[in-house]
Amino acid sequence: MKTLLVINSSGRVTRSITRHLTQRFAEAWRARNPDGAMVLRDVGQDPPPAVNESWIAAAFASPGERTSAMNEALRLSETLIEELATADVIVMGAPVYNFGMPAQLKAYFDQVVRVGRTFGFDANAAEHYRPLLPSRPVIVVTAAGDGAILPGGALAHTNFLEPHLQTVLGFIGLTDVKFVRVGFDEFGGDRLKRSLAAAEVALDELA
Repeated sequence: MKTLLVINSSGRVTRSITRHLTQRFAEAWRARNPDGAMVLRDVGQDPPPAVNESWIAAAFASPGERTSAMNEALRLSETLIEELATADVIVMGAPVYNFGMPAQLKAYFDQVVRVGRTFGFDANAAEHYRPLLPSRPVIVVTAAGDGAILPGGALAHTNFLEPHLQTVLGFIGLTDVKFVRVGFDEFGGDRLKRSLAAAEVALDELA
């Protein structure tokens, strides 16, 4: 049985383009995989806490040295990592906020990028870092207020969302990443309609 992990990070609910598109992908995927399982993770509405000193101490302690308090500090992190590790396909809604990812999505990645769990470290090896998660398809749905910030646009150099996501996903082993983009969210009109329609077609094909 295949599993789809749906991650939403938009602060919007009723007017979110990325939520609309991740739901569309999920419905198309479900139609093609009627026996499949679906896991919904909404970090936009239920953001993970920022890592703190207790979390860091627990994450860098060896499993045998962790106290019950340390294990509790890592409880959500373990849940989120397990969701990634067991998913066959991941679709992620990630709007562009102020040139990068939403703070709640950054908090999510801070919870799942963990030494010994999603990446390994060996100071004596030629490659100090190695990913620990097996690769699987990741579809990232992005939406931007101005289409000029998307690849090929005049402001593309200010788009730090996509390179950040590619780097952090690849670091833990998720290298099969495809982006589906919508621009002109704040402008509306025909440009937004065309961009949204093209994104819907692309998602239907990927599903």
